[in-house]
Amino acid sequence: QVQLVEFGGGSVQAGGSLRLSCAASGNTGSTTIMAWFRQPPVKEREGVAAIYTDGGSTYYADSVKGRFTISQDNAKNTVYLQMNSLKPEDTAMYVCAAGGGSRSVDPFNPLRFGYWAQGTQVTVSS
Repeated sequence: QVQLVEFGGGSVQAGGSLRLSCAASGNTGSTTIMAWFRQPPVKEREGVAAIYTDGGSTYYADSVKGRFTISQDNAKNTVYLQMNSLKPEDTAMYVCAAGGGSRSVDPFNPLRFGYWAQGTQVTVSS
């Protein structure tokens, strides 16, 4: 089992920045990828950013490229999501997830993630 605890989130004005953290504990050696998903109000969940824990390959949704950065601190078993130039459309519940599988699998396929955090709200006002 892997436990995920998120930190960060909150409210910010458009153009501002926030950093989310996701600390993993337990059998973290069983996971190969960690990702951030988000679910805006009345919209479907979408993958935002993902990182392979063994080498740091990163993936981003087109909507956040150039503004969001995912990174990891393996010593702390923690993944971060730095969000800059935030827009009102970034408003959503952000959820950290951990999973397995090879690089041939879509990094944002939710079926590969067996562990999910509780979610943290990010609200961007115009």
